[in-house]
Amino acid sequence: MKTGEVRSILVVVTRQIGDVLLTTPLIAAAHERWPAARIDVLAFAGTGGMLHGNPAVSGVIEVPARLGWAGGWRLLKRLFRRYDLGLVAQPSDRAHLLALVAARVRSGLVPEEGGSNWWKKALLRHAVPIAGDRGEVHVVAEKMELLAPWVDPLPAPRVVPPAGGDLPADVQARLGPRPVVVHAPSMWAYKQWPLAQYRELVAGLLAAGHQVVLTGSGSARDQECVAALRDLGTAPALLDVSGRLDFTQVRTLLSRAALYIGPDTSVSHLAASVGVPVLAVFGPTNPQRWAPWPAQAQGDTRFARVVPIQQVGNVTLFQGSQDCVPCGRAGCDDHLHSRSECLESIPAQRVLQEALRRL
Repeated sequence: MKTGEVRSILVVVTRQIGDVLLTTPLIAAAHERWPAARIDVLAFAGTGGMLHGNPAVSGVIEVPARLGWAGGWRLLKRLFRRYDLGLVAQPSDRAHLLALVAARVRSGLVPEEGGSNWWKKALLRHAVPIAGDRGEVHVVAEKMELLAPWVDPLPAPRVVPPAGGDLPADVQARLGPRPVVVHAPSMWAYKQWPLAQYRELVAGLLAAGHQVVLTGSGSARDQECVAALRDLGTAPALLDVSGRLDFTQVRTLLSRAALYIGPDTSVSHLAASVGVPVLAVFGPTNPQRWAPWPAQAQGDTRFARVVPIQQVGNVTLFQGSQDCVPCGRAGCDDHLHSRSECLESIPAQRVLQEALRRL
């Protein structure tokens, strides 16, 4: 396929919000290579907000995680052979099948081991093998490799945050010039740093005279986590904006912040992309694969597999010191509601000391 033949591109990234954000370096590189091409992104419903205002994205096609036969048929008819190039940024069977219907030439991620690999590789112009969560290559770098046949050398990846949105008037009025943003909730228990540690951290920041802004969604789990911290202070010293901001407004908040502290979650990836100093508390997850990608990363950006505290660019990452870290499992019992001893062992004072040093 010649450069001039690429007039339309479909990027398939049917996973979670953070995965969509971490696909933006691939999208930016494709736009730089084919500036006149239309680039659409196929994503799950509710995840496209991370692409708001992205200058390289022409359109976002959001689909339910469960399509059903009727919904699937309508989507296939909508996509059929509309695109010259399909970039499959997720290794799932469905992502590959959708790209097969939509684009005449495809480049895709394929697990190193998998029963469906044979047909995926047979249908791709370019296959990028991925090792999974115990591998050593960051997911951002893996996705960039999808362009290897057409872009040489590949540019340094840069995660593109969504455009900023206006904050609610009352939040704007109470927000200090350099707040510390603390995001306590994790979607799953096995990624949750204990709330007792968050309480000690927030109390220490407030005692040192720093304004703390609590973020989170309006979900029951997020609100339960934030509720455990609300009694530590009053506004404006402790400002709770959880459940009130969309991702464009969170991006604006982060651009005003002196520091961000949070777990292995999409908001931590967003904070890193904005450029604010980030303190990320990691548990079983492998940072070589999933650490927040630093803003303005240059050259070979690599995190160590396990170090109690490490810094790459504007990202400082904390881990437990157990021999099993990172296990790549869903906690000690390997299920979503499991505890993670490695997270429980990270003391609040270690994170607080680093936060105060930064501030």
